[in-house]
Amino acid sequence: MLDTSRILAIDVGGGTQDILLYEADKPIENCVKLVLPSRTAMLGARVRGATAAGRPVFLTGSLMGGGPVKGALKKHIAAGLAVYATPRAAKTIRDNLDRVREMGIEIVDERPDVDGLLAIPTCDVDLNALAEALGRFDVTLPKTYAVAVQDHGESLEGSNRAFRFELWREFVEAGGLLTDLVYRDIPPAFTRMKAVQEDLPGAVLMDTGAAAVWGALCDEQVEARRGEGIVIVNIGNQHCLAVLVRGERIWGLFEHHTVLMTPEKLTDYIGRLRAGTLTNDEIFGDRGHGCYVRPDLPSDKFSFVAVTGPQRYLAVGLGYYLAVPHGDMMLSGCFGLVEGLKAAAG
Repeated sequence: MLDTSRILAIDVGGGTQDILLYEADKPIENCVKLVLPSRTAMLGARVRGATAAGRPVFLTGSLMGGGPVKGALKKHIAAGLAVYATPRAAKTIRDNLDRVREMGIEIVDERPDVDGLLAIPTCDVDLNALAEALGRFDVTLPKTYAVAVQDHGESLEGSNRAFRFELWREFVEAGGLLTDLVYRDIPPAFTRMKAVQEDLPGAVLMDTGAAAVWGALCDEQVEARRGEGIVIVNIGNQHCLAVLVRGERIWGLFEHHTVLMTPEKLTDYIGRLRAGTLTNDEIFGDRGHGCYVRPDLPSDKFSFVAVTGPQRYLAVGLGYYLAVPHGDMMLSGCFGLVEGLKAAAG
């Protein structure tokens, strides 16, 4: 039985990790909140520091989000410097370890005996660091965890963009129930989520996009319109996700990369998503992930568009509603995690 009286909710993004220590007996405004650099951003900076110092690096720990780490490692190798990684940590770079080796990374079972080696522990959530930091303010961590990470799914061959979106499509085709996006038992493909749950036994997991959708619905203006059909757009630091929500279901969505998005493109894509005319080939061909809309899309026009996410400035001036659940947009994912965990516990 999950204890929902105190919940540590952590929304792990590409740039930040947003943290809420939810306590049921307090107003949400008085709960502890933090916006910190994400682990992938931190470790990417450490790799760049090692590159500048001419030091080899050794990745050891869990599978975690790549992003800045992967980019920094490519530059490190291009500079002629060595990279070593344990098999588990190496999956941070690519699921297929042969592809990791092809990049120039040496897979090892233990720390190599190399002068000047910088060991970098890989994980999405450093619970010890959080406990130490909050302990200085006499705050103890709860035993109930809800964590969101962006999991492309384990793809050994082919495009991980296509593989990730195939999982989204299967979810929508299976009914698109919002509650099905909350995982106590992690589906086999979601290896990044599994890694977090191995580090935090008993944790409830969600995708960051799903957590943002749940979080946007915590805004009273958004929740009031869900019965008529709404569009929820999460413009994250790396991904842009737009979903058609009506009642308890997602009826369609597209996912793209934020860096490739413009206000003009966003308006066009959202308009055609609502009309059911936006195609998967178009989004994937534009180096996005994909698009899928159920063929039995309700006749509702999904006229109300709510936007959240740290890059929401892309939507300023487009006439959309900027969602502010509990008055704090940056914690949207955390609020969604809390609501999702409560649903899973119920």
